[in-house]
Amino acid sequence: MFELNDLRQTRFFQDVFEEGKKEGKQEGKLEAIPQLLAFGLSIKQIAQGLGLDEQVIRQAAQPKS
Repeated sequence: MFELNDLRQTRFFQDVFEEGKKEGKQEGKLEAIPQLLAFGLSIKQIAQGLGLDEQVIRQAAQPKS
């Protein structure tokens, strides 16, 4: 019988799991941007610190409607 442990060993599961971790890390970075701006950091400083493009920082800094 195919068990959860068997599924975890498949390439598909490993690829999906890694993609999910990357997305989670990206979301965490994006959520931190408003706070970092509030601390007085520049867009350039935030981009360098988080390893993101400055345009991504600008988009994340826009108020959500």
